[in-house]
Amino acid sequence: MTQDAMHQPYGTPEVPRVAVRGEARLEVDPEIARIGITVNARGTDRRTALEDLTRRNNAVLDLIKSYGDPVEKLETGAFSITPELTRHGRAERVRAYHGRVVITAELSDFTTLGELTTRLADLDLTRVDGPWWALRPTSPAHGQARRQAVLEAVQRAREYAEALGAGLTALVELADLGADDATPYGTPAGAGMRTMAYGAPAEDAGAPPLDLEPQRQTVYAQVNARFTMTPPRL
Repeated sequence: MTQDAMHQPYGTPEVPRVAVRGEARLEVDPEIARIGITVNARGTDRRTALEDLTRRNNAVLDLIKSYGDPVEKLETGAFSITPELTRHGRAERVRAYHGRVVITAELSDFTTLGELTTRLADLDLTRVDGPWWALRPTSPAHGQARRQAVLEAVQRAREYAEALGAGLTALVELADLGADDATPYGTPAGAGMRTMAYGAPAEDAGAPPLDLEPQRQTVYAQVNARFTMTPPRL
């Protein structure tokens, strides 16, 4: 292959090129689940609201930490104390103070997840959102999808060449779709969510564990590939 032929974007009659796209789509089980916990408190003065919020926040953290290794990540995302003003009268009088703490937990044991979400939702003035199912960034499923996309690109290019009575000779370019115009990584498609509203302590020993069915995740991979091939027999 000459140097000029290598730099021809569409090849030459002697060294034609074929450009294809390889795609792969896999359905796999999730590896982790995330839940969001919002702890609330309300008091007629700032100190009362803050003390109640601190106590409830500590109770939630202690409960989550008690599950040990299945809890892979535990983070506090936001904290606020907000005054509520009276609606009547010209003077700005504080009617009450509202406190809020947002916590995120990530778990790998889905049996533990069902029990934990139920116990959290059973706490006073505590809201649970989720779960959001996901794969780890290092999941083997991503590599499997990429390999399958490359194999599909080679097979498609070979079929085009064979339809012309030609054969593939070399790979010229292999690139992720959109590699030249990358966009920020977003939320995986199909991420499931359930929401449980404010709860209160149960009068009995506790509510039964929630049966959560993990939502299978879709893994996509797309590549653009360019090959050179032998001159076709037209």
